[in-house]
Amino acid sequence: QVQLLESGGGLVQPGGSLTLSCAASGNILGIAAMGWYRQAPGNQRDLVAVITSGGLTTHAESVEGRFNISSDMKTVNLRMNKMKPEDTAVYYCNIRHFGLNYWGQGTQVTVSS
Repeated sequence: QVQLLESGGGLVQPGGSLTLSCAASGNILGIAAMGWYRQAPGNQRDLVAVITSGGLTTHAESVEGRFNISSDMKTVNLRMNKMKPEDTAVYYCNIRHFGLNYWGQGTQVTVSS
């Protein structure tokens, strides 16, 4: 079993920064990838960024150049800069582990003045 604990969500002004963190515990050997997804009301859950155990990263086009994902395959962080109101969503941590997906409980991020 794998457990994910997210932290770092909250309210930020447009143009501001926020960092999300997610710590994995339990049977975490062999994690293939860690990432962040987000879901705004009425929308589907979309990929924000992912990093593989080999260090390869992918960022959604909408956050490229503003967000940065990093991980040691035990924790995964998402540094969000130059935030926009459209970044408002519930952000979910995700890991890919032996063919299975595990999800965190989600953390609310609101960008508003």
